[in-house]
Amino acid sequence: MAQSAAPATGAPTTGAPAITPISAKAIAPWAVFVGILALVLVYFVGAEQGATALISGEGVHEWVHDGRHLLGFPCH
Repeated sequence: MAQSAAPATGAPTTGAPAITPISAKAIAPWAVFVGILALVLVYFVGAEQGATALISGEGVHEWVHDGRHLLGFPCH
């Protein structure tokens, strides 16, 4: 009555799935995207509301205020 999940013929399996390597060509676009995203985030936390502000007002400053102190950027 028991049914086996293993194939009846062929080489015995170890139960571990085969790991396929990921090429650098497949990772490169994601690495570029994450790098640009990190640079934008560091800009908004560290430099926005300064001399090079892209957005006027205090909104961005208030949203990232604690992040500035956490990362060591001077704020006030």
